[in-house]
Amino acid sequence: MFIDSFIGYLKAERNYSAHTLRAYAGDLRSFEAFMARMDESIDFFNADADVVRAWVAALMDEGAAPSSVCRKLSALRSFYSFHRTADASLSNPAAPMQGPKRRKKLPVFLKESEMNELIDEVQFGEGYTACRDRMALIFFYETGVRLSELVGLNVDDIDLGASVVKVVGKRNKERVIPFAKELKTELERYLGVREQFAGCSSGALFLSSRGGRISNSQVYRMVGGRLSTVTSVKKKSPHVLRHTFATAMLNNEAEIGAVKELLGHERLATTEIYTHLTFEELRRFYDKAHPRAGNN
Repeated sequence: MFIDSFIGYLKAERNYSAHTLRAYAGDLRSFEAFMARMDESIDFFNADADVVRAWVAALMDEGAAPSSVCRKLSALRSFYSFHRTADASLSNPAAPMQGPKRRKKLPVFLKESEMNELIDEVQFGEGYTACRDRMALIFFYETGVRLSELVGLNVDDIDLGASVVKVVGKRNKERVIPFAKELKTELERYLGVREQFAGCSSGALFLSSRGGRISNSQVYRMVGGRLSTVTSVKKKSPHVLRHTFATAMLNNEAEIGAVKELLGHERLATTEIYTHLTFEELRRFYDKAHPRAGNN
């Protein structure tokens, strides 16, 4: 009855989806069944924080994912908050409970050999569009810019003399990214082809086949198609190239603070995911190669 009234409220007043309603109902019945197994005298309205803590521990022992456990705790907290509106004396034993930390997914990235194959060996064809596609891929890999940042670039943002590009990132925050001689050479070649195609040297850096600024979706589709020629990773997107840039920099001994600035991250913790990633790579190499690692 108590579960049904709560689910009814979520459906009528909060407009929760049918999927979420089923999940929350299942979570609450799971807790109810756990209390019955623990002690038949325990119910929703006399359970304390120790009971909730024991439930969470049991879920983890059964192999529940941290994200699943956090959702179940959220359902239980909401359940008690709802019933406290009718009975203010009712405690919320789930309120002080901290859910288990969710495991961060490691970013997907391409190997340096795959990027070298894409840039140096894949045939892109002739004409402006082919030249543009290759230039965009190189630009992603050598600067680590976001999709929206690349699409928003103008020719005037490129300073070939100083070998830097001005990028407008999240919340209109500008940053300046230096680039190497190879990218400068590629940009000089590309700008020549672009000028012949567009008839001018200003405006958007990357143009569509009709001469306007290229769109996010066009770049996204192009990157997916081009990456498919050199890699089998499931995710093939511009952000994968951003991850590839960061990973390559750290693998080649770049300072993490410098990588943070190049990527335009506000917090160092955001960049540190790549140090975890490179450590995972190191672990795989170790497990495969060391005679005492247990895999030989």
